[in-house]
Amino acid sequence: MAHGAGDILDNVTCYPTLSDVLADVDFTVATTARSRARFHYYCTPTELLGLMQEKQQWVGSAALVFGREDSGLTNDELALADILTGVPMQADYPSLNLGQAVMVYCYQLAQLMQVQAETAEAAQAGQLVALRHRLEKLLVTLQVDDDEKLRDWLLQRIGLLQQRDTAMLHTLLHDIEKALK
Repeated sequence: MAHGAGDILDNVTCYPTLSDVLADVDFTVATTARSRARFHYYCTPTELLGLMQEKQQWVGSAALVFGREDSGLTNDELALADILTGVPMQADYPSLNLGQAVMVYCYQLAQLMQVQAETAEAAQAGQLVALRHRLEKLLVTLQVDDDEKLRDWLLQRIGLLQQRDTAMLHTLLHDIEKALK
């Protein structure tokens, strides 16, 4: 499958953990074939295209993460993502091999390369990352950081926000932080 990709393979950088890879990434999408009780917000590849088209104007960098061929991504690795996606399948064992999964997503997301960026003022990169950190800090301040259900729900929903929603939530958090001081 990598025919003609020697220059890409020659320039691969290896990282010790997925967290290290994603340290400078603004928006992370993780693929999974299995339904996990802890994670509730999935989108199909088609829905992901619409989500990414909206975010294309204000997210500086994005990562699409695929799991291991034999076992996929762990729950801890999935927790690093802003949104989860999976290819809907009707089968007893709903799984594609890694090459097939990559092809489905590359085909679907190739349309992003054809979208011309609007000339509207670009938002600051890192808004989603900053929002995630601010929310986690607020949960600690409010002493509800041990409420995993609340924490998971909040952090999983961030990936679905549009730029306008993100800006509004930053404003609200600013006001809450100011009032708590």
